[in-house]
Amino acid sequence: MAATQRIVFQPYARRKQARGAPKLEACTPILCRDVEEGMHRAEKVAAGGTLFVGAHLVRSMVDEDAGDYGEPEILAAVGDVPDVED
Repeated sequence: MAATQRIVFQPYARRKQARGAPKLEACTPILCRDVEEGMHRAEKVAAGGTLFVGAHLVRSMVDEDAGDYGEPEILAAVGDVPDVED
């Protein structure tokens, strides 16, 4: 099977802690049908239309049969997101 494109919307929220400031946490990632769907979700977060404080939109090429997973490409980062190392 050939490699297929995966578009993942990774939202983030602030979770209260027993002590200290709320912590930024990754929520459940959402697999999108295409880049447009992911960008729509990211735009909603940027506009403040959700409970999320930020999000990454990531594309990668995946060949599950061969066990090959390409390097992720960040297509968008909106709001409050963690730093991503190169």
